[in-house]
Amino acid sequence: MTLKGAADEIRILNQTPHSLFWDFDAIGYICMGLATLFAVPVFEKQGFQKWVRYCFFVHALVTPLIAFVYFYPNFSDTLLLIGIPWGITAPVSMLLLAIMFKKDSDVRHQTKE
Repeated sequence: MTLKGAADEIRILNQTPHSLFWDFDAIGYICMGLATLFAVPVFEKQGFQKWVRYCFFVHALVTPLIAFVYFYPNFSDTLLLIGIPWGITAPVSMLLLAIMFKKDSDVRHQTKE
């Protein structure tokens, strides 16, 4: 459509700041933060799960930062810097969860043998 000069007809599909897909993206990340908050009680307060629990909690605490970045009225690249803590806690939380699952899987396989 852009090549045909009719880009205005599909502008709603562009993912630009404050577009429809931008908002869907934001809602997904905010829900991810809420999910990590609600998952905190699932993990034990000792061992490796303690670290997963702590990381999930910290990630939930920084989720309002990413919400602020997404929904602030005037977008700027500098504004994105506010989201750096979220950009660290999100992947670290998921990495620790994956490591925990791997450790649990290894323990289960060893007990079966």
